[in-house]
Amino acid sequence: MNSGSLTDTRITRKFAQLKKQNRKAFVAFLTGGDPDYDTSRSLVCGLPQAGVDLIEVGIPFSDPMADGPAIQASSQRALKAGMTLPKTLQLIRDFRKNDDSTPIVLMGYYNPIYRYGVDRFVHECTSSGVDGLIIVDLPPEEDKELCDPALTAGLHWIRLVTPSTDDSRIESVLHNVSGFVYYIAVLGVTGTRRAITDHIEIAVARLREYTDFPIAVGFGIKTPEHARSVAEKADGIVIGSAIVDLIKANLDNDGLPNSGIAETVHSYIREIADSVIQA
Repeated sequence: MNSGSLTDTRITRKFAQLKKQNRKAFVAFLTGGDPDYDTSRSLVCGLPQAGVDLIEVGIPFSDPMADGPAIQASSQRALKAGMTLPKTLQLIRDFRKNDDSTPIVLMGYYNPIYRYGVDRFVHECTSSGVDGLIIVDLPPEEDKELCDPALTAGLHWIRLVTPSTDDSRIESVLHNVSGFVYYIAVLGVTGTRRAITDHIEIAVARLREYTDFPIAVGFGIKTPEHARSVAEKADGIVIGSAIVDLIKANLDNDGLPNSGIAETVHSYIREIADSVIQA
């Protein structure tokens, strides 16, 4: 199976539904197990009701090199609380008990997957209800490691495109892309700069010359107003650092979650979702 074979999946159905409704996609990122398993499960399970269209769950890793301080800290909190790759997959299974329609993408790094075993990982992703993968440290030259097995198993392979991806590189980056394209709106790591909408409009127009897949824009989006302005230029937005920052802000001095953490996070997400609907 290649990327063109994945035509009837949760991800393709969701984007088709949104297009029919003339709406943009809201993708929300949380690190699995942050700040602990039960709280993370409550946060993730409440995302669709808060207005999230696609969910991106980060696999906690000790050295998340593409992520900024906020998401790095969320990984450390999750690992400290005992989160593992198998527990991340269990989190997806727990979610799927009550929701079989919302797409879920796992984001992570290759080292934990390699140690776990690629065949085992791919099999358990499909059986758990994972729809796609974003593996930030596997370039197209390494597709045989995980991309090819994932596509064969029916998992979407979502690529990251950056402002520095030039014309000579973009076709190879978009090779085997599936589901949607994730455009990183700023140079650098996550959550450290604000995305500039004028630049995004130009970048999205350029990407559309190379791919028909939906384009979601992330990195540097924090406020409802900013989310709306970015969504107007693309097919969807991704917010992660602002959400994990809010999780951190609702922990006590011992790192334990406040009783109202889920409602606080979901309330913020509803504000973002309302603004995206207006785009």
